[in-house]
Amino acid sequence: MRALVTVSLAALAAASVSAAPAPALPAPALPADATAHPALWPAAHSVGLVDAKTEALVTALMAKMSLREKVGQMIQGDIASVKPEDLRDYPLGSVLGGGNSPPLSGNDRGPVGDWVKTAEAFRQVSIEKRPGHVPIPTIFGMDSVHGNSNVFGATVFPHNIGLGAMRDPALMEKIGAVTAAESAAAGFDWAFGPTVTVPQDDRWGRAYEGYSERPDITKLYAAAMVRGLQGAPGTTRIQNGKVAASIKHFLADGGTHDGIDQGDARIDEQTMIDTHAPGYITGIDAGAMTVMVSFSSWNGVKNHGNRSLLTDVLKGRLGFQGFVVSDWNAQGQVPGCTNGDCPVAFNAGLDMAMVPSDWKALFDNTLKEAQDGTIPIGRIDDAVRRILRVKAKLGLFDPARPYEAMNVLGSPAHRAVARQAVAESLVLLKNNGGLLPIKPGQKVLVTGSHADDIGLQSGGWTLSWQGTGNTNADFPGATTIWGGLKSAIEKAGGTATLSTDGKVTGGKPDVAVVVFGEQPYAEMVGDISTLEFQPGDKQALAELKALKAQGIPVVSVFISGRALWVNPELNQSDAFVAAFLPGTEGEGIADVLVAKKDGTPNADFRGRLSFSWPKTAAQFANNVGQQGYDPLFAYGYGLTYASHVTVPKFSEVAGIDASLANISTYYVPGKVLAPWKLSSDGAVTVRNVDGAGRQEGAREYAFTGAGHVRVTGPTVDLNRQTNAQLSLRIDYRVDAAPAGKVMLGIGEAGTLDATKAFTAGAPGQWTSIKIPLSCFKAAGADVAKVSEPFLLDSDGAFTVSIVGIKLDADPSGSACPAS
Repeated sequence: MRALVTVSLAALAAASVSAAPAPALPAPALPADATAHPALWPAAHSVGLVDAKTEALVTALMAKMSLREKVGQMIQGDIASVKPEDLRDYPLGSVLGGGNSPPLSGNDRGPVGDWVKTAEAFRQVSIEKRPGHVPIPTIFGMDSVHGNSNVFGATVFPHNIGLGAMRDPALMEKIGAVTAAESAAAGFDWAFGPTVTVPQDDRWGRAYEGYSERPDITKLYAAAMVRGLQGAPGTTRIQNGKVAASIKHFLADGGTHDGIDQGDARIDEQTMIDTHAPGYITGIDAGAMTVMVSFSSWNGVKNHGNRSLLTDVLKGRLGFQGFVVSDWNAQGQVPGCTNGDCPVAFNAGLDMAMVPSDWKALFDNTLKEAQDGTIPIGRIDDAVRRILRVKAKLGLFDPARPYEAMNVLGSPAHRAVARQAVAESLVLLKNNGGLLPIKPGQKVLVTGSHADDIGLQSGGWTLSWQGTGNTNADFPGATTIWGGLKSAIEKAGGTATLSTDGKVTGGKPDVAVVVFGEQPYAEMVGDISTLEFQPGDKQALAELKALKAQGIPVVSVFISGRALWVNPELNQSDAFVAAFLPGTEGEGIADVLVAKKDGTPNADFRGRLSFSWPKTAAQFANNVGQQGYDPLFAYGYGLTYASHVTVPKFSEVAGIDASLANISTYYVPGKVLAPWKLSSDGAVTVRNVDGAGRQEGAREYAFTGAGHVRVTGPTVDLNRQTNAQLSLRIDYRVDAAPAGKVMLGIGEAGTLDATKAFTAGAPGQWTSIKIPLSCFKAAGADVAKVSEPFLLDSDGAFTVSIVGIKLDADPSGSACPAS
């Protein structure tokens, strides 16, 4: 590790201000074959899953089960569409709580007891004694991907990219144990994690779910997290606060070509084995009970339909004896399949299909296919045996089920583990002049968009799928980065002031800490086309420049789900800390950044980059070990307080046209973002007005008759955004109610009557409307060819001020306008 750091520092010192941008890697040729050859793969074997007592129990149960009940075990529905009473007619083996699915109470910010009642309601119906039914408990799964992060009040850990920087498998096992305890306490049996992907292209929206771009860290962490979640092999019991793990997504989801989610890994089999398989091998050896299949493809063949991978390699060579589950409706992407009908996937080796809303159709079709032999009965029995085996080993058949200690979620002991993880995950990229740690007695200004926002510091997969729509009130017991800094600075005899706008009031501070970064995102929505941070809207950079112009030393704390091109921001910072996505325990940052009263650090920087930091915004896949490797900061780089290194000024040539990347944000306060244009025509006048706390941050459109306001630009494909239920969001204020009809649309062909939306609200108040893209599609918009993503049409007098136009992933409040 030290050798890596030494090499990277030497390269850093030689960096040139005018360094030429690294060219994007050429598209790889498509290998001819997507058939795995098991003999090439290392051998593995499930441990602790198969024993005579368990197999006898499973055999006895299966002898009593009808074919209908066996098929039911192979289907998993989402609690948003399946109710406990449905299990009497459709004996599903599993339910899950999707990223946006609330408990049965309907309150996704409700107490943990709401989740416990939900789990118990499904369980009780599944084990009812009724004629023709073999009582078999459901298994309840949840995306506990960085703690039990879908439940109000839980401890939320750093995302995997930060944990990878720690290089601390022992702490990872503790994190797994805390996640298991908090998941079990909420009524869940099964955590959809750990994610053992090895991302190769940082444009991928799930990059932060990977521990590293190399398998070395991943294979250690996979085993550690499985042990933490499940306990030692053969000891997993829900009654003891352990849950089933699910190593995912099999296989090579991180090898996606072009950084596109649910994409294609165009790699040869040896690369698959060497780079993407190690985490599965160690996870299986550690006793992982389930494996989740990837949406993606290998050399053009969907993994969900690839028998050579699922059966010959996973269940054969790797000796996996648990069960294989699909990702969300992923079986429907296999050629010849739909969400509700896919015998190909089951025959390939899938044991349980995650089918959120089409579970009835999939159940009925699979039952017919089992009856007519399309799916052989041997394949049905193998799947059911694997599922029942896991349920038995997990303790779900035992009457002493509950592990429902309400004081477990967010307990001080659990938060202490998360706080330690935050401190260990920080990577110091720059510390010119030894600005850090913050000295005792200093006057400190804290500012930036992410300084006092727990939702922003936690990122995606936090209380909602995309992690959007969260406020500090949604995280009881948690601490913002500002809160942690304030406490530590004052404890050391200094003063701390929070500035929400970056302005300095009172005396000049000794140092400013600016906390900024990416907005939350998850899969698909997080895919980007350039690694440039904030292309087109350099708000954070402007704040840094303003502070530097006043002669104030600046510490940047960068919150992100990937390594991004931030050369301009680095150049404006005296110290720069990559904090990734730290989660709910913001105090962990202050533990490292702020010195004690005696001037010595509370803790030193431990984090080392587990992903190479790009030299240009076009350096998408420049990973250690590859030909032409030339990052800005190398894999393994990370300074400590003992490192006396002066980081030079870097080139600010991005190396790629940032405007080509923006297909979702059209207008932000006071600015239209390239490549889009905001224009008007007809009987409408335009002027700038104040809005969003900014002078002239909004544009007022005053219609005196028929007129149009449009966003126009290049033709883009919004099919994926439509399928993912994104919405067109307009932030506006009605200044004069419409006298006629107001239409909103995506192009002329897909307009909707929005008159009521603009007449219902109180004039003079800022508000928002979110219309699902699917509404425009249903109205006739061609979402595959969009060159006009926003059209506002009024046929009479109407005055409206607009402060924002963009696509929004938060489903709350989204609806087609009532006509």
